[in-house]
Amino acid sequence: MAVPKGKQSKSRTNKRFANYKASAPTLVECPHCHALMQAHRVCGKCGYYDKVEVIPEKEKKA
Repeated sequence: MAVPKGKQSKSRTNKRFANYKASAPTLVECPHCHALMQAHRVCGKCGYYDKVEVIPEKEKKA
Protein backbone atom coordinates (compact mmCIF):
# COMPACT_ATOMS: atom_id res chain seq x y z
CA MET A 1 0.00 0.00 0.00
CA ALA A 2 1.30 3.48 -0.86
CA VAL A 3 2.27 5.64 2.10
CA PRO A 4 3.35 9.31 1.89
CA LYS A 5 6.99 9.92 2.82
CA GLY A 6 6.30 13.12 4.71
CA LYS A 7 3.56 15.38 6.03
CA GLN A 8 2.06 17.92 3.63
CA SER A 9 1.92 21.42 5.06
CA LYS A 10 -1.40 23.20 5.58
CA SER A 11 -0.55 25.81 2.96
CA ARG A 12 0.27 23.15 0.37
CA THR A 13 -2.98 21.32 1.13
CA ASN A 14 -5.03 24.53 0.93
CA LYS A 15 -3.52 25.50 -2.43
CA ARG A 16 -5.55 22.70 -3.98
CA PHE A 17 -8.80 24.46 -3.04
CA ALA A 18 -7.69 28.05 -3.69
CA ASN A 19 -8.93 28.19 -7.31
CA TYR A 20 -12.29 26.49 -6.80
CA LYS A 21 -15.12 28.95 -7.41
CA ALA A 22 -18.81 28.38 -7.92
CA SER A 23 -19.96 29.58 -11.33
CA ALA A 24 -23.34 30.98 -12.34
CA PRO A 25 -25.51 28.72 -14.51
CA THR A 26 -25.49 29.37 -18.24
CA LEU A 27 -28.78 30.86 -19.39
CA VAL A 28 -30.26 30.60 -22.88
CA GLU A 29 -33.42 32.02 -24.43
CA CYS A 30 -36.45 29.73 -24.58
CA PRO A 31 -37.44 29.26 -28.24
CA HIS A 32 -41.13 29.19 -27.32
CA CYS A 33 -41.67 32.08 -24.88
CA HIS A 34 -38.25 33.83 -25.14
CA ALA A 35 -37.66 33.79 -21.38
CA LEU A 36 -34.25 33.00 -19.94
CA MET A 37 -33.82 29.38 -18.85
CA GLN A 38 -31.06 26.85 -18.20
CA ALA A 39 -29.95 24.88 -21.23
CA HIS A 40 -31.27 21.31 -21.66
CA ARG A 41 -34.02 21.79 -19.07
CA VAL A 42 -37.76 22.40 -19.13
CA CYS A 43 -38.68 26.09 -19.29
CA GLY A 44 -40.11 27.25 -15.97
CA LYS A 45 -42.47 29.77 -17.54
CA CYS A 46 -44.12 27.87 -20.40
CA GLY A 47 -43.29 24.22 -19.59
CA TYR A 48 -41.86 23.42 -23.03
CA TYR A 49 -38.75 21.35 -23.76
CA ASP A 50 -37.51 20.64 -27.29
CA LYS A 51 -40.72 22.07 -28.87
CA VAL A 52 -42.89 19.68 -26.83
CA GLU A 53 -45.13 20.73 -23.94
CA VAL A 54 -43.88 18.64 -21.03
CA ILE A 55 -45.65 20.43 -18.17
CA PRO A 56 -49.22 21.48 -19.04
CA GLU A 57 -50.02 25.13 -18.41
CA LYS A 58 -52.32 25.71 -15.44
CA GLU A 59 -55.80 26.96 -16.27
CA LYS A 60 -56.30 30.62 -15.53
CA LYS A 61 -59.00 31.36 -12.93
CA ALA A 62 -61.69 33.76 -14.11
